[in-house]
Amino acid sequence: MPKLDLDAIPQTNRTGYPPHYADVVQGRWYRRLGLASGLTDYGVSHVVLKPGAWSSQRHWHAGEDEFVVMISGEAVLVDDDGEHPMRPGDCAAFPKGDGNGHVLQNRSDAECVFIAVGRPNASDCHYPDIDMFIADGGGFTRKDGSAF
Repeated sequence: MPKLDLDAIPQTNRTGYPPHYADVVQGRWYRRLGLASGLTDYGVSHVVLKPGAWSSQRHWHAGEDEFVVMISGEAVLVDDDGEHPMRPGDCAAFPKGDGNGHVLQNRSDAECVFIAVGRPNASDCHYPDIDMFIADGGGFTRKDGSAF
């Protein structure tokens, strides 16, 4: 049956970020819906941000398009153009290679929920605010390529 049972899909707050960059995502809980449903061309995640949590560090991808749809609650989209409230039904698109670093931050006192679509680990990922980089879908390094 194509309808997914969210409760049957494991939820995690796992991150590969080095410890000193991981604190902001500790309240981010996600389910990999694409993997659980057998999708192979793109990833889909159901993401819950607890109050104070960020979706990620601010970043952009050289070779991965991303798209988010807010389902409930409110987040603030922070990108190179400033801060933008995201409420239920709002959508945001992040074309690959555009260089516009982005993050969703839950600054409210309630959870927010969104769907994120992309291709995880598909390409270089740049983090403009911190000394972190991912080369071609590999692991996290400093911008000079050195290990943490």
